[in-house]
Amino acid sequence: MAQEATIQISCAQFEPRIGEKNANVEHSLALIETLAKDGSQLIVLPELCNSGYVLESREEAYDLAEDVATGETIDAWTKAAADRNVTLVAGFLERDGVKLYNSAIVIGPDGVIGTYRKTHLWAAEALFFERGDLGFPVFHTRFGRLGVLICYDGWFPEAWRLLALQGADIVCVPTNWVPMENQPGHLPAMANILCMGAAHSNSMVVAACDRVGTERDQPFIGQSVIVDHNGWPVAGPASKSEPELITARVDLSQARRQRNWNAFNQVVRDRRTDLYGEMLGTTAQPNWY
Repeated sequence: MAQEATIQISCAQFEPRIGEKNANVEHSLALIETLAKDGSQLIVLPELCNSGYVLESREEAYDLAEDVATGETIDAWTKAAADRNVTLVAGFLERDGVKLYNSAIVIGPDGVIGTYRKTHLWAAEALFFERGDLGFPVFHTRFGRLGVLICYDGWFPEAWRLLALQGADIVCVPTNWVPMENQPGHLPAMANILCMGAAHSNSMVVAACDRVGTERDQPFIGQSVIVDHNGWPVAGPASKSEPELITARVDLSQARRQRNWNAFNQVVRDRRTDLYGEMLGTTAQPNWY
């Protein structure tokens, strides 16, 4: 399995419709086909893009949920990944027994690679979802090591750092960013700033795919972005209000090669693990070297 690669990454920013799962999935498949034909090898879709986001009841949530093994959305995306020879990271509403999760699936040409469950729930999500219980897994793909966060997870530096310490070259972020109070109009969205800071301070590529539109009175801010390992945007931010496909070519191997900022400083090595735990109290194993 090649662990160094220049790949083409895309984020498919669009507007899912609440409850219209079949239409949402069909639209996502059309976007995957378009991006794959254009040469993209890794495609990121928004958070809960098969179901919509603003749920009104647990009954509605259960009706829209599906499990990984038998879900029709997962089946459709798996076929698309195989047919188009791409890797997908996409948000979906997961059911595991009686529990519901705000999750993201990672699917390669050979099938499902793994699942991430949102760790930090935002606002009314707590009425419907369990907090993620899978930790911060890093998935091995044919082009490198891939981590996943979902939306509000990106506000926690511990989440980014734990992925970096496990060797993630890229972090994909399916998201439904909402307006932040007191956001200055002349500055980038806070979500974009957080992605840039995390990429820079951990030497990782970040691909964050948001949605647009207003759903049950909740507006979303778009501005999907792809950031290189130095922390600078290489695609986007996308439109604040319109669907948009953004694409960039990145060399993921540079995220490993260039963690040295100068002759003295290396972002992971310079941590003061004599003063705080190397893995921040988790049982994950470091794999950054």
